[in-house]
Amino acid sequence: MNIAALVQGIATLAWVGLIAFIVVAVIRASRNAPLKKTGTLILVMAVLAVLITSLSAGLVFIQPEERGIVISAFAPKGYREVALQPGLRWVIPFAENVILYPISKQTYTMSIATSEGQIQGDDSITARTLDGQEIYVDASVIYAVDPEKVIQVHIQWQNRYPSDLVRAQSRGIIRDAVSQYQVDELVSTKRLAFIANMREAMTEKLSENGLILVDFVIRNITFSPEYAASVEQKQVAEQLAQQAKFVVEQKRQEAEQARQTAQGAADAAIIKAEGDAKARILQAQAEAEALRLISAALKDNPDLLMYQYITKLSPTIQTMLLPSNSPFVFPLPEFTQQ
Repeated sequence: MNIAALVQGIATLAWVGLIAFIVVAVIRASRNAPLKKTGTLILVMAVLAVLITSLSAGLVFIQPEERGIVISAFAPKGYREVALQPGLRWVIPFAENVILYPISKQTYTMSIATSEGQIQGDDSITARTLDGQEIYVDASVIYAVDPEKVIQVHIQWQNRYPSDLVRAQSRGIIRDAVSQYQVDELVSTKRLAFIANMREAMTEKLSENGLILVDFVIRNITFSPEYAASVEQKQVAEQLAQQAKFVVEQKRQEAEQARQTAQGAADAAIIKAEGDAKARILQAQAEAEALRLISAALKDNPDLLMYQYITKLSPTIQTMLLPSNSPFVFPLPEFTQQ
């Protein structure tokens, strides 16, 4: 419960009651029916209202997400050098007043969209890259007032720090950072380095002025219409080049496949021919060996050839062939199969 707000409410009710009592007393007096001890009652109620009002003016309740700067008529510098911490605090009534500062996280957004950000309309940051291209950057700065430096913030900026410090510094830092990179680097290879450089610079600037940088977010980068058209044309050309490269590679693979198929067929033919040749050689060697064996057998048995000749004759032949030097021809003997 906020005790300070409750006391202020009671003080308000006391003054309303005092005014109402005075009105009733005047009406009764005009009708010749005055209240008894009217003056005394009015005085008591007035003193009570003043006391309660003074008490409410001296009580201040500081929320956990706030710090209080005490502006004092009795302090040498015109303010207390220590900020009020959360809780119910007491200040000198009517001689000191308290200015509250939030220490919770705050966000300042600068966007090209008219409905976003603290400023209505296009509030994006226009910047030029190292190669002279104009771009538009949308960014958000998430920050907080340093609880230990809240008095410094009040002295230097009061409540102007969101627009005069955060907005101004971030826009300048973004422009300086963009000027160090080429346009294609900001959206590809060096985007992270670009953001890191801005975050480091913003951290330093805000810290010098009593603020803490929580995060620095690049929401969007928009290109000029001319550059966007050239990028689109480049992407189309690259896609066509990639497609042509794919077709060439496909044809090369088909040619390689055909070559390998032909090479396989040629290798198979060679292997078959070599196999046939080896088979013929083996067959010839076998025939030669057979002839050698037959020749050796005939050499040892001269009549074996004649015997083989005779056995191969048709069974119907009834003559006997004798050697050429024999003048006789004899009939073959008849054999009766038993």
